[in-house]
This record gives sequence, structure tokens and C-alpha cells, in this order.
Amino acid sequence: MSDTGVAARRTAVYLLDQILEEGKLMSELIGSGALDKLAVDDRARAQRLAQDTLRGMERADRLLQKHLNKNPPMTVRNALRVGTVELCTGGAAHGVVNAMVTLISGHKRYGHLKGLVNAVLRKIAAEGPEAWGALRAPRLPKWLRGPLVQAWGGDAIAAMEAAHFAGAPLDLTAKGDVAALAAAVGGTVLPTGSVRVADAGQVSTMPGFAEGDWWVQDAAAALPARILAPAQGERVLDLCAAPGGKTMQLAAAGADVTAVDIAGARMARVTENLARTGLTVNALVMDALKVTGTYDAVLLDAPCSATGTIRRHPDLPYAKDGSEFGTLIELQAQLIDHSWTLLPAGGRLVFCTCSLLPDEGEVQVDEALERHGDMTVDRAALGVDGVDPAWVTAEGGLRLRPDYWADRGGMDGFYIACLRKG
Repeated sequence: MSDTGVAARRTAVYLLDQILEEGKLMSELIGSGALDKLAVDDRARAQRLAQDTLRGMERADRLLQKHLNKNPPMTVRNALRVGTVELCTGGAAHGVVNAMVTLISGHKRYGHLKGLVNAVLRKIAAEGPEAWGALRAPRLPKWLRGPLVQAWGGDAIAAMEAAHFAGAPLDLTAKGDVAALAAAVGGTVLPTGSVRVADAGQVSTMPGFAEGDWWVQDAAAALPARILAPAQGERVLDLCAAPGGKTMQLAAAGADVTAVDIAGARMARVTENLARTGLTVNALVMDALKVTGTYDAVLLDAPCSATGTIRRHPDLPYAKDGSEFGTLIELQAQLIDHSWTLLPAGGRLVFCTCSLLPDEGEVQVDEALERHGDMTVDRAALGVDGVDPAWVTAEGGLRLRPDYWADRGGMDGFYIACLRKG
């Protein structure tokens, strides 16, 4: 981190401005170069500060409202939020307050508010750390919380919100020996076979990364390929394949994999990861709805709301408003129907979404079963190590939630169903 810490904090505030005012995703901002001018340490610090502030924003706002007669401009408000989260989670008061005052004093439009920032953050430094822990886990924005409470109930959503607030450890999928990977990286083996690392540093410097022994993949995201369980040489189509974790699982299992994604830049990442791990697939940049041919199995990780990944991506509920979800749900149905045309009798389709919304999971499968008389649900998930039978839903799919495995650090929200033809 730079000497004063101002550069990383200034970028964190900029990221928050863009997410909260412009509706941009953190991944978009980073992809378009928002961190490029920072030193390597500052890049990681800026991203972490922004994520921590998004996770704790409700708490920060509760503490700040006592000291503000009205909300200051968004940039100043976000500086106060970052400062408050830092001060309440172990940041040194002198350094945090000085950095935030320096940051605002140098701002062309809001420099005159440096006195406000100084006064408020000094009060937070005195009172905030003790008050912080007494506040509830921050809630999801109302536009998303409402439908989720309707689907799962208030207690379940409160548990999910606690998981979101806690953030997520790093999960790895081994190309080979799982126990050896856990020993090499100082991780623990989860019941489903992923390796979880609690305090991971820079991923690219971890043992085995350069050698291609593993890849980063949430434990929940690793289950669709395990449920599909390809046989050696089986022809498998991986639709909407990027970023490629499932692609690599299928290839490592010995399948003959064709991986398709419409996004060229994302597919380039898949190709890089395949090169690092020494795995081979037929990678195509194209629209999944235009794929032809016949395959023994299809894995469809359909575009979705990504509401199951909020513990890793706390910007999602603030950058989105749900307006595009209807379009995504229609596309999912089209992709299921098209995938079905690519399978022979006896073939199987594993459909999955990283969503907490039943409309993108349980309801999709219920409706697909009505459309296709030759479709049945195979409860293949029950044969996968570590899968709790209580996670299997009425129609036979697998519902995963962030509050599952709470004592182990949770998992992403996912829905997975294995559908058999004929």
C-alpha cells in the first residue's frame, strides 16, 4: 500500500461512486482499467476496501446518520463509509482519518467539506468500534430481499445475509489428488471434494498454481460437473462455459469436451486456464442457441441474476435492480429447449444457475417438464459425496444456499438439475 494509503482509498471511493450511482459492476470497472494505475498492493487494498464497505454499508450508514444532519454528496458519503468501515474493523484511527481528510481536501468540488469528514470520522473513531458489533447483519436492498423472503422465509434470508456479510473463503478444485492439494496449500477438504483455504494470499503465488494443479472454483459451482459425472471419452457440450471451472472438471474427468461461450474476452480466460492446467477441449466463441450436433451430455450453466454469488460479489445488489431478470429467465428457457434438441434418447442435461430465485431454478425445471414429455429428473445429486439429501427439492433438483455449511464458511447459492431424455 502507498505511504499514506490515500491512493487505494481514493480508488475504493471511486469504485463505490460508480457502483452506487452508475450501476456498474465491480468486474466491469476492473476490466476497464479502474485499478491499472495503482501499485499491485494498492490494487488489492482498493478492491477489498470497496467490497468490505459494500458488505457493511448498512451498518456504516446507521453509525453515520447520528453525525449528519443531511446526506453529503455521494463521493463524500462514500469516503465517510469507507472510513467508518475501516475504523470499526481494526483500522488505525489516526491513519484512516488523515487519509480521508487528505482525499477530500484534494477534491476539486468537495474540498471544502474536509472539515466535516474530519469531525465525523473522529467521532466514529471514538464510538464506532464498540457500536459496530451490536448492529444486525446488513440486509439486502428491498427490491431483492422481498422476493427472496417470499421464496425462503425471513429466517432463512437473515441467515443468508449473515453469510453475505461474512464474505467467502477461497475454494479450489484439484486436477488430481485432493488430499495432496489440501496439504500443499494449507487448506481443508470439504465433504464434496473441494479444498477450502481460509486466509489465502495472492492466488498466482500459491503452491501448484503455475503447475496447473488446481483452479479457483466455489464448492457449490463444482457440483454441476460432479453431478453430470462424464465417462471417459463421452462427448460433452459445455454451454455458457466461461470462466471455465466446469470445463476443466469435465476435461480432467476424461470427457471429449466442446466448450461454447458467446463472450470472446471471457473465452480467452478459459483458454488461458486450459493452457495452465494442460487440459484440452474444443473451445468455440459462438451463440449457444446456434450450436448444432449431437452430444451424450450437455452442461448448461445458464446466464442468470447471479444472486447466489453475493458473498463474493457484494456489488451485485447495488449495481442491479432486477429489471433484466425477466429477459434472463426467458433466455434460460430457450437454452434448455435448444440443449434438449442436441441430445439423443438416453442423453442427459445438467441445467444450473448461480441464483437464489426459484424462477431461475425450481420453476424453470417445473415448466421444462411440462414442455417436454420425454424429460424426467434424475436425482443424480444424491450419489455425489457430501450432498445433503435435505438439499434435494420437490421436483428433484439440488438447491444450494449461502447459509448452508455456515460453520465451514458457507457456499454460493446454486440450483442444479440433471434431466434425462427418453
